Amino acid sequence: MLGVIAFIWVIYLVRGFLLPFAIGLVLAYLLMPLVRWLEKHLPPRKKWPGFRRVFAVVLVFILLICLVGGFLYLLVSAVINATVTLIDNTPLFISDALDRVQQWLDGIISTLPPDMQQDIRDAFSSGGMSIGTTVRDALLGSFTAIPAAFSVILGFAVLPFFLFYILKDSERLKKDLNSAFAPNAARHARNVGRIIEQVLGRYIKSQLLLGLVVGIFSYLGLLLLGVPYAVALAILAGVCEMIPTLGPWISGAVAVVVSLAVAPDKVLWVALLYLVIQLLENSLLVPKIQSSFLRIHPAIMIVLLVFGAYIAGIWGIIFIGPLAATLVEIYKYLHDCYTCQQEFHLPNLERPP
Repeated sequence: MLGVIAFIWVIYLVRGFLLPFAIGLVLAYLLMPLVRWLEKHLPPRKKWPGFRRVFAVVLVFILLICLVGGFLYLLVSAVINATVTLIDNTPLFISDALDRVQQWLDGIISTLPPDMQQDIRDAFSSGGMSIGTTVRDALLGSFTAIPAAFSVILGFAVLPFFLFYILKDSERLKKDLNSAFAPNAARHARNVGRIIEQVLGRYIKSQLLLGLVVGIFSYLGLLLLGVPYAVALAILAGVCEMIPTLGPWISGAVAVVVSLAVAPDKVLWVALLYLVIQLLENSLLVPKIQSSFLRIHPAIMIVLLVFGAYIAGIWGIIFIGPLAATLVEIYKYLHDCYTCQQEFHLPNLERPP
């Protein structure tokens, strides 16, 4: 247990460094079935296995690039068109908004005593200076954070090569890792590896289902509101659901900008739509979907999510579910081995001789 805790703590300390490679492993898990199917059905069959695997990986890379490129084309074209329209209409939007805010503030301030009116105007003046200082400090902080993020940027730069070698040599990598153990220990190592793979696989499927549900809800809501580019914005909402914390805010901000440019009268409704979807997701969808796939009761899942947020912030929210499910399954496996039972809780595990 101390070894497990120390290992988890080290992983948490180097989480920024491991993020690109964790994404690569997730992509490898999603793409590996397609690679194996292509390797099995590509002609000539049962010949040149090494070349067939490389060719299958290259085909999958091309397909992935086409899908990502098509999605980016739809999204970028929608954002560019909306941005051009927004830039053309920005002076009118800003002037109208400032006039309305000024009239609203003047109407409220005029009902107050004269001394309080002067205090409020002074507060607004000092508040403007504070906002300027905050913006300046934020910009300077972003520039100073660039060197610290260099390792993450480098990790994402080498991500395609890492993914290529994982897809190409996954079986050999597993064999090499298992060969480092004694025969009896290698069997347990393989079983524990399969447990981790199965639990993480279920977690990835839950995240994909969550993104699909959010994308469908976003599309239906935007379609009912009559907002253009509903398909591209819904796909962006589903994809950004995979990004912790910032993802929903990014998709919501893009949707607000697009609606502000092409349908300014519906901006508030679009913002309200994304807010409602986020509230439903965090309070209902995340505990229910993750608990179903991870085989944890929804009530316990809610407690785990709050506990993960308490001990590790957003990283705790992300990893507490699969980590708890993995530890539970490993405990069951070790308990079965210790009591010499032949029935294991997960399939595809090697029985003791």
